Amino acid sequence: MRIKRFINGRRKSVRLPFHPRSYSDDIPASGAWSIEQGVGNRNFVEVVDGQPFVLESGETLDYISMAYETWGELSPEADNAILVCHALTGDSHAYGDVEPSHSTPGWWNGLIGPDCALDTEKNFIVCVNVLGGCQGSTGPASINPRTGKPFGPDFPVITIRDIVRCQRRVADHLGIEKWSCVVGGSMGGMQVLEWGVMFPDRVSSLAPLATTLRASAQQIAWSAIGRTALSLDPRFRDGNYYEAKPGDGPAAGIAIARSVAQTTYRSEAVYSDRFGRDLVDPRSIYGLWDRFQVESYLDYHGEKLARRFDANSYLLLNRAMDLHDLARDRGSLKGALERIARVPVMTLSISSDALYPPYQQKELEEAVIEAGGECEYHMVDSPDGHDAFLLAVKEIGVHLEGFLSKVGAK
Repeated sequence: MRIKRFINGRRKSVRLPFHPRSYSDDIPASGAWSIEQGVGNRNFVEVVDGQPFVLESGETLDYISMAYETWGELSPEADNAILVCHALTGDSHAYGDVEPSHSTPGWWNGLIGPDCALDTEKNFIVCVNVLGGCQGSTGPASINPRTGKPFGPDFPVITIRDIVRCQRRVADHLGIEKWSCVVGGSMGGMQVLEWGVMFPDRVSSLAPLATTLRASAQQIAWSAIGRTALSLDPRFRDGNYYEAKPGDGPAAGIAIARSVAQTTYRSEAVYSDRFGRDLVDPRSIYGLWDRFQVESYLDYHGEKLARRFDANSYLLLNRAMDLHDLARDRGSLKGALERIARVPVMTLSISSDALYPPYQQKELEEAVIEAGGECEYHMVDSPDGHDAFLLAVKEIGVHLEGFLSKVGAK
């Protein structure tokens, strides 16, 4: 098969290399949400319109719209609001069912809801799709007002701090002066920590889960492999793929990036117990691309992500995670944490987490205490690796509910 690409300013036909993975031919070029799918539970607020929003890099955006969802009722005093921050491929749909506008169920169902740790009968729960995301907030798949076309690769690099500044403007719009708690895991936990450093007077407590004070060399290494694999997909077209027909977008690239990540999200024990050395077809073993069951599992999750996520957003947010470092341009880590130390903190580890290993959350606890704050630490015993921050909702809920009760949250 051949595709058209610009080479030295001229449009030329390029033959695609052989690819051993076969993905469905109806996968859209981008899995980004569009208004044609319906709004669902989303709300939208323009946080920037015509005024340059200066990013940490110095680049600017003239227009930013943020998509967010809410559950529960805000109290008259606006003192029962909890901000939930999502991880890399999450979105604002933290709680709820699958519907035409929301292709996946709430990613923290069981932790959010009536009589759950994040009780929607008592609290006003808010989750914002991050800046640079692809499920309603301004990101690479959004239309650039200057060109009338998707930003694509022209969307500037962002940081966790840029994301949090946009969330603050959503809080302003909702009339929330202070969050009762800000909670999230993985990349969500990075946002929680930045809320504590950047806006300590606007949070009453923080719960950064399965996260880190700074991205480690190994975390950056895994990210780099995934991003490189994605960018090498010929159908990625250097990020200019939005006009491609279904089946002709960078599905393979984003699927392989997801496979790399998915391998790090679960533990070796889970893979061994679930798949072992089982083959998809026991009669087919000597072909170079005959698949083991674990390969089929990775291909499934890769295609699933390609249907609901945007490749450019994946690169952008993945890079934002690599740039995460609380101490960057702040003199020292202790100086940054002295701002967090004004409020109670709870952190939590997953016993089998190899991507964000428990020592990182233990380091967080010790650093907050050294800076003069209070931080409680818990370990969740789970075989599910890093993904357990999404799966072990019962166990996490026990610790989170106890923490919120202790700090006086609703």
